[in-house]
Amino acid sequence: MNPDLGTWVYNWVYKYYVEPIIYDSGYNPVNTVTWAILLGICILGLIRIFKRLDLKMDEKLVLYTLPYVLAGSSLRVIEDAGLVTPPASYLLITPLIYFLVFLVTTASLILTRKILGENFHRVYATIGLLWTFVNLAALSTIGIQRPLVPVAVLFLGTFLTGIIYLLRVPLPQLNFLDNRYNLAILYSHMLDASSTYIGVDWFGYYEKHVVPTYLIDLTGTAAIMYPLKLLVLLPLLSIIDKYIEDKSLLNLTKLALIVLGLAPAIRNTLRLTLGI
Repeated sequence: MNPDLGTWVYNWVYKYYVEPIIYDSGYNPVNTVTWAILLGICILGLIRIFKRLDLKMDEKLVLYTLPYVLAGSSLRVIEDAGLVTPPASYLLITPLIYFLVFLVTTASLILTRKILGENFHRVYATIGLLWTFVNLAALSTIGIQRPLVPVAVLFLGTFLTGIIYLLRVPLPQLNFLDNRYNLAILYSHMLDASSTYIGVDWFGYYEKHVVPTYLIDLTGTAAIMYPLKLLVLLPLLSIIDKYIEDKSLLNLTKLALIVLGLAPAIRNTLRLTLGI
């Protein structure tokens, strides 16, 4: 290989992939696209695993998987709090933490399914809850600084989700929100938008994603996250319901969308509450 080309490739990989992880500097256009592609590949890989295990991604399995979202989000806050030092802490920075939680969750799912058969759900969920409990126990050593933040996030997220849900009466185009999956996705992202708005506008935190950062800088407020989320989510939910026919792929896609909203919402809320 040409030495100059090798140096260029190294510097390019370091700048767009390694540096954002080491310094936790957030996202850029290159790694954003890359992680989105990898997310799609992971979903397709899960579908193959499900077929091998003769599993169906139904509402019950989605519900019992949510403890792992709580575990992953609280684990990320452990890194934010500096309770883990480099290089181990690099595994707890986005996007590596997503892959870590994905591997642990998948391994737990496979093992409990193989050992317990069809009655695996409760043990599978219990593992996730125990993991979450351990993380929260570690974070409890820090102490709560802003106890009203979770109340504010829940109030704003619930209020706005309720308003949009009621709009389906005069706007039948929103009837897809009658689906509990779709409503859960909307709610998780309204919680995410609320936690971002409160963090940025009330406490001076900053957004790390490329497009939201640009729009927040442009408008001067993180309240732009609400229309941004709706402009993306509502058409997307309508499209995937219409065009994805495979039930497992549809449900896994929706689970991924719940995680993309709920995980940062929980992380942001925990950070704000603990004053990290």
